[in-house]
Amino acid sequence: MNPILLSVAALAIGTAPALAGKAFVSNERGNTITVVNTDTWEVETEFFAGNRPRGITVSPDEKVIYVCASDDNLIRVFDATTYEELPSLPSGPDPELFILEPSGKRLYIANEDDNLVTVTDTETRTVLAEVPVGVEPEGMGMSPDAKWVVNTSETTNMAHFISTEDYKIKHNVLVDQRPRYAHYTSDGTRLFVTSEIGGTVSVMDIDDDGAPTMVGKITFEVAGLQPEWLQPVGARVTKDGSRLFVALGPANRVAVVDARSLEVLDYILVGQRVWQLDFTPDEKYLLTTNGNSNDITVIDVKKERAIRSVQVGQQPWGVVTID
Repeated sequence: MNPILLSVAALAIGTAPALAGKAFVSNERGNTITVVNTDTWEVETEFFAGNRPRGITVSPDEKVIYVCASDDNLIRVFDATTYEELPSLPSGPDPELFILEPSGKRLYIANEDDNLVTVTDTETRTVLAEVPVGVEPEGMGMSPDAKWVVNTSETTNMAHFISTEDYKIKHNVLVDQRPRYAHYTSDGTRLFVTSEIGGTVSVMDIDDDGAPTMVGKITFEVAGLQPEWLQPVGARVTKDGSRLFVALGPANRVAVVDARSLEVLDYILVGQRVWQLDFTPDEKYLLTTNGNSNDITVIDVKKERAIRSVQVGQQPWGVVTID
């Protein structure tokens, strides 16, 4: 090959732009997904996602986006690169949140209207099971070994521990009023359950057989704010288990908690009615969805402070990020 052409080719390869990370934000009122470039924090596009999109997640290979289209009573599916809509998945009525097992094969869906957790096979697009749970199921968490799914029922005020082996509830734990979200630490030894109206986060230690034991509750207090404004909803734990971040709804703040001692360390001011959270894959940033200010807040995880906001669609609800 001509040396000059070889040099040009090498230069072209060396300067090829890296693929940017993305955040996908479900806009509950706008019926859209906003795509944000997580390198530049610019909005790339927005596309129709069905009626009342809420829960959102991504396949393990980051090729497919799943969305709870609550008013369509199904799970809408999109190509994560082209945003083309793919064949949908059955979900039962009013899907709100879900959890995808690490293999990407089974999706566990909370159906708020009929008090069921629906288990759907993402490959055959069929329902494998329907698990009766408490009234108004919402939150969905999964143990790292994928042996347990935890559903929270808003009206029954319980966390239900479902075995993924036989789809049976093995443990029920009473928590505070209106539980919203369940999240395990990465080693599976601790579970956090947020309670919106109760204003607490219930903390459970998990034994080797997956059984929970309540060990404490985290409470919140912000000077100048009424206690009823402090409504824990979304939550995320760092991979090393050192920090728990809790969205506090109308308080417009994210609480920073020492996940081991359970001490509240700080409160980060974000947008209005902060709801759900997600880390970028490198855990450098934490993104919050702020339903009343129609934006997301970007939090620097190491510095534990907000660094910018990005306007998205109408009433952002859920967020998921990919590399």
